Amino acid sequence: MFSNLPFSYMFMFTMAMGTLFSISSSHWLGIWAGLEINLIGFLPLLVYQKKMSESESAVKYFVIQALGSSLLMFGSLLSYTMTFTWDINSLTSFNSVSTLIILCGLFFKMGLFPFHFWLPSVMAGLSWIPCLLLATWQKLAPIFLMSSLMDMNLIYSMTLLVSLMAAGSAMMGGLGGINQTQIRAILGYSSINHLGWIVFSSLYSDWMMKTYLLIYIIISICIFTSLWYSNINNVKGLAKLKKNKLEMMIMLMLLSLSGMPPMLGFIPKWLIISTSMSSNLWGLLFFLILGSLMSIFYYLSLLFSLVLNQTKNEMLIMSMKYKSNMIMNLIILLNIIGGILLMTTSFLENF
Repeated sequence: MFSNLPFSYMFMFTMAMGTLFSISSSHWLGIWAGLEINLIGFLPLLVYQKKMSESESAVKYFVIQALGSSLLMFGSLLSYTMTFTWDINSLTSFNSVSTLIILCGLFFKMGLFPFHFWLPSVMAGLSWIPCLLLATWQKLAPIFLMSSLMDMNLIYSMTLLVSLMAAGSAMMGGLGGINQTQIRAILGYSSINHLGWIVFSSLYSDWMMKTYLLIYIIISICIFTSLWYSNINNVKGLAKLKKNKLEMMIMLMLLSLSGMPPMLGFIPKWLIISTSMSSNLWGLLFFLILGSLMSIFYYLSLLFSLVLNQTKNEMLIMSMKYKSNMIMNLIILLNIIGGILLMTTSFLENF
């Protein structure tokens, strides 16, 4: 990547500084300026290979981000006409409309339901490194700004609306990835699913949201770098990895990303479930869990199709190497049994 684009270090530095400037600012104009600086630094990274699909995704991303910025500025201007200040803490109960417009602008930028339609198509046309940045770093500023707004007392009247949007995001992330064949599109819908969990967790605790976000970033870095190293673009490309044992490692990371117990991706979801069960919105957990189950379904179906779609010679070679594969089989078995035991233990403790 860096050899094809000589100024990529400068663009990445600009992108990082824009995010940090936006998060650290308490002024709406400073927040908007930081988001625009981040956009200016990220757009050249989208088109470094000069492909038609990258140019199309860059135009889509620019239009969506411009629309989100316009909603952010309109909401902040509406708040300024009522309070005569640009301070982020100036939002009061009588200008909740401006707060809702600002939240919609942030949801547009991060790709939350019902503003999620652009994210899978944009990720499907990008290379792996821009996909990684879009799925992880580009969500930091909108998520933290949204979390700071949710800490104010006036936003509690909008808690139900934001919770419904988070549940819808989890459902759309699960439904959209079922019929996908491109790995990038599947990861895009998985990002929408996880974004719903992150927004839902921010309603209860900042540390829980940050824990979920950190674990999601760690797993995403492992998956995207592995796929970038192996140069896989679709589901059929995984079948070429049978000889170098990278297929099973990628599939285990995808299952961890979907939240299959007791892998790393299951830990933050379990924290959210156990914490939010004592709240009034525990019924929405059904839709969040259902969306995660659908994501586990298409990852498991992908795994089973790759394992069962083998020739007799490959099955013979696998039977000859049974002893070397016993460790992988044991890990998968322990994942399933360990998750059941973990949920059973927690259920017995509650009763």
